[in-house]
Amino acid sequence: MEDILKKATLWLSETFDTDTQNEIKQLIDTKSDDLIDRFYKDTEFGTGGMRGIMGAGTNRINKYTLGKATQGLSNFLNKTYSQEKIKVVIAYDCRHNSKEFSKLVANVLSANNIQAFVFDDLRTTPELSFAVNHLNCHAGIVLTASHNPPEYNGYKVYWTDGGQIVPPQDKNIISEVNSLEFSDINFNQKEELISYIGKEVDEAFCNASVKNGTFTIENRENLKVVFTSLHGTSIKSIPEVLKRAGYTQVHIVEEQAEPNGDFPTVKSPNPEEPEALEMAIQLANKVNADIVIGTDPDSDRLGIAVRDLDGNMKLLNGNQTMSVMTNFLIKQWQKEGLLNGKQFVGSTIVSTNLVNEIAKSYGVETKVSLTGFKWIAKMIKDYPELDFIGGGEESFGYMVGDFVRDKDAVTSTLLACEIATAAKNNGSSFYEELLNIYVNHNFYKEHLVSLVKKGMDGAAEIKQMLIDLREKPFSEINGEKVIYVNDYKLSTRTNTVTGNITTIDIPKSNVLIYETEKGTKVACRPSGTEPKIKFYISVKGSLDSVKNIVEVENKLEERIQQIVKQLGV
Repeated sequence: MEDILKKATLWLSETFDTDTQNEIKQLIDTKSDDLIDRFYKDTEFGTGGMRGIMGAGTNRINKYTLGKATQGLSNFLNKTYSQEKIKVVIAYDCRHNSKEFSKLVANVLSANNIQAFVFDDLRTTPELSFAVNHLNCHAGIVLTASHNPPEYNGYKVYWTDGGQIVPPQDKNIISEVNSLEFSDINFNQKEELISYIGKEVDEAFCNASVKNGTFTIENRENLKVVFTSLHGTSIKSIPEVLKRAGYTQVHIVEEQAEPNGDFPTVKSPNPEEPEALEMAIQLANKVNADIVIGTDPDSDRLGIAVRDLDGNMKLLNGNQTMSVMTNFLIKQWQKEGLLNGKQFVGSTIVSTNLVNEIAKSYGVETKVSLTGFKWIAKMIKDYPELDFIGGGEESFGYMVGDFVRDKDAVTSTLLACEIATAAKNNGSSFYEELLNIYVNHNFYKEHLVSLVKKGMDGAAEIKQMLIDLREKPFSEINGEKVIYVNDYKLSTRTNTVTGNITTIDIPKSNVLIYETEKGTKVACRPSGTEPKIKFYISVKGSLDSVKNIVEVENKLEERIQQIVKQLGV
């Protein structure tokens, strides 16, 4: 506690403004327990940027933690591009303080002689990624905490290709940030270096989204769509993109259309959570819609619900959505005669193996990365000789083509509607397309368990759980022999039968994945952006006929629950 008090007292110096000093002084005077959480660690500018609760303190998102990150980025940009006029584009979402933070970031950039282009109002993350290339910028920054609760905000950095920073830039920027004191931040903005942007970039982004997300599909006007932005930024893009593509029956959940950082109608603005789409599903049943789509606050994730075989709305998970989207996209490339063995799709180590099976059936390679779309974007840069078709991950994100270099719920919403329309034209449905994929390949069923472990004690508990899993690895999972243990922290793949150990040739990460003799996969990883530890469970079986879906799915679900019980989570 003495160290924390010493650290907090530094925030009473003249480096910090009066409001900040008063906020910290009150916490010290009242001996608030909150003081520990605010100062027991620093908010790290990590490889995925920063995300955290807003407020004064080193373990918070505020003027100084964001200022320090931006000063470090500015220093790196000025060293890297010393002979160029450096340009950075900035976007922000609907969260509290996002607009103010965007101006703060622009101020620091301009103080360091960097031209800052700031969107005149909230915009989606995919549009920010697009804008980096469109405006020929050296970097991009978006102020967002994605789908986190209202008290959070965050900061993500994009590089010249429009993708989030990856090695070696990420480590070099982090080094610059960590070398600074808060007193090193230059807040003395140069207004002549700050410009505001809007309609011209919107127009270009919408046109590019429609171009990449539409195909030769007829009768778009017959598809009934329900859309909810969950109080986020996508209301600025998705209705317009759908309209331009020819979707005329789009029903918007008006109660959730107004951007609002309190997210008043949902417990969590996360389309991964079934509760978030409840209002949309109610509207869908009222208007007899074919498909429901909801997006998170910065519009990079999307959740989809479609009619099942009994006509009831069924929520799909991210693995199911990315499987259908990948299958559809590859099929379109095939129809147009574009497949020549020089294409690939992207996935991640905790996503479904069904995508790999689908791609292989068309002769298309699947490249697999660590979790996070920055790694999928990096694939595009690393393999310029190959065409990127699309890519996704289990956490409800998908990217269509390479004009955006991050998960893109705007274009993916359009793609989902194209799939649903094409299926409807053929007397099928989005859901039946999924079931046909299961019949043609294997029926994969996945389940995610997220355990929230907050604060200093929670972080220690998560760390210990990974240590225990490494020191006492499973030899069997639900009676199935474990044949491979993949430790991404050690970069090793161990064959438990032969004892043979091979090297995993992707960057290190604190992830463990078990594979069994029957194709079951269990992965464990701590979240990089939330106080959570996640367990990803995947089982598979055969589906000989669509009509047997319920029976086979129930058996797979039983296996999943038995694994959950064994894990004790």
